[in-house]
Amino acid sequence: MDRNDFKPYMAAFLEENSKVNLISKNEEKYLYEKHIADSLAISAFFDKYISPETLLDIGTGGGFPALPVAIEYPDIQVWALDSIAKKIRAIENIKQKLGLENLHPVCSRIENFKEKKFDVVTSRALASLDKLFLYAVPLLKDGGYFVAYKSRLLEDELKDAQKVMKKLGFVQVDIIEYTLPTEEKHVRRLAVFQKKLP
Repeated sequence: MDRNDFKPYMAAFLEENSKVNLISKNEEKYLYEKHIADSLAISAFFDKYISPETLLDIGTGGGFPALPVAIEYPDIQVWALDSIAKKIRAIENIKQKLGLENLHPVCSRIENFKEKKFDVVTSRALASLDKLFLYAVPLLKDGGYFVAYKSRLLEDELKDAQKVMKKLGFVQVDIIEYTLPTEEKHVRRLAVFQKKLP
């Protein structure tokens, strides 16, 4: 992962951000450190567990982690799902500019999306874990992984989500901790769960 490899994407993203508010103007100067590098922290999960063929990012917003993952991993077919049409249009524009044939932007509510089941489902800054499990379970293959990008509040969310997790057949597999490449120390976590085989 080299910052220079993402220059064309960053230029395309900032152009779209000037038309649609994908991230705040204050965050633009941290686009690589807080958004791209954060999105690509999932590489630690890929290295440890699975090289998926398909990945679905629910509530993708400005395309995080879907867009950086699609750029860094051209062999993964990445779906970017969000219910806000103007954000999906912006992602589609970036896809066209960069020629990302493995990226599939979809405008839909999560509960209405039933196109297929995925090896991996991701979510970043969308909802609490108990809600995310409900969203993820119908979209995952049996044995598939759900990866939630979380902050230091993860422990509280895990406690609150235990009942739902067990009821839906999820097993907690790992918590991968990492820091963002920023001046002040931003500690983040990937919470990894697996949908049990029947």
